[in-house]
Amino acid sequence: MTSPISFPPPAGARAYRLRTARGEFAVVDSPVAPGAEPRGVALLVPGFTGSKEDFHLLHEPLAARGYRTVAVDGRGQNESDGPAHDEAPYVQEELARDVLAQAAALATPVHLVGHSLGGQITRAAVLLDHSPFVSFTLLSSGPARISPSQQQRVRLLHEALTVMTMTEVWEAVLAMGPPEEVGGPARGFGDLAQLRRRWLNHKPAQLLTTGRQLLVEPDRVAELAAVPLPFHVLSGARDDAWPVTVLDDMAVRLGADRTVVPGAEHSPNLDQPLPTAHALADFWDKHQEVLP
Repeated sequence: MTSPISFPPPAGARAYRLRTARGEFAVVDSPVAPGAEPRGVALLVPGFTGSKEDFHLLHEPLAARGYRTVAVDGRGQNESDGPAHDEAPYVQEELARDVLAQAAALATPVHLVGHSLGGQITRAAVLLDHSPFVSFTLLSSGPARISPSQQQRVRLLHEALTVMTMTEVWEAVLAMGPPEEVGGPARGFGDLAQLRRRWLNHKPAQLLTTGRQLLVEPDRVAELAAVPLPFHVLSGARDDAWPVTVLDDMAVRLGADRTVVPGAEHSPNLDQPLPTAHALADFWDKHQEVLP
């Protein structure tokens, strides 16, 4: 049984379970602001150890620009259900098919945004079928596997998860200093107790499988560049998962719009939400037509 959704949504937004052909997924759905001209719908997919709450600070400014935004917990992530120990449902293609099912359930073409690991999952979805999408933004998400320093952190987490409980791992993570995508207390998500609850909600198999994927992800930029969608590469001015120069090069290879948000690191959506929201809306404003 899935637990009831308990993380409070931002003002004006609604938290519920989105029914899809591949099961139910916990979402935060923020409508267009009163008085704003509706301009589109966006599906926001979070990164490794993250959740839909990572986008909380984007909903209000994007609503004011005329965009309905739907942030989702992936399978086995926070408040979306999934098996605790079976890794098969968490391989990349399965998670990509979940994204396609989420887009289909929204029943309208969507602007797709994937943060970090979520960018690689959404990339796989676009490569399977780009037709549900109006545009695709890679948010702090690189062309292939993560940087050597982050590989080491993911391997340490993997080793810990094989011998420790989720509670024990949480305590160990706090003792070392929390990784960027586990978060620090607040930055739009909530207090440390909420962050702990989110961590404990994650299914270990999801973390093990997706973490392993981050270590081996191949470069699929050439494949993606052949897809007839407008692309946007958005990042902070510093990134420890993929160097900014690597993201710059990826944008060139994709022929993508490129945004670097000053004062932000791996999570511009948390570090600098207003300029991040404005950059997203500016990009979407240019691409209102549904492409073939």
